Amino acid sequence: MDKLEFKGQWNEIKGKLKQRYAKLTDDDLNYREGLKDELLGKLQKKLGKTRDDLIKEIKSL
Repeated sequence: MDKLEFKGQWNEIKGKLKQRYAKLTDDDLNYREGLKDELLGKLQKKLGKTRDDLIKEIKSL
């Protein structure tokens, strides 16, 4: 599985995700160091996408 790096770019990525998916809230996109799996789980549930699809989408932003 690809490793997803959030550091430094998360605020920019978060803004793009909120533009693309209006139903996402700040709470859905709240990233805390060491809790990437929790964040991806929330996004999977909210958007109905697989983990791999989410990682690809985030990396493409």
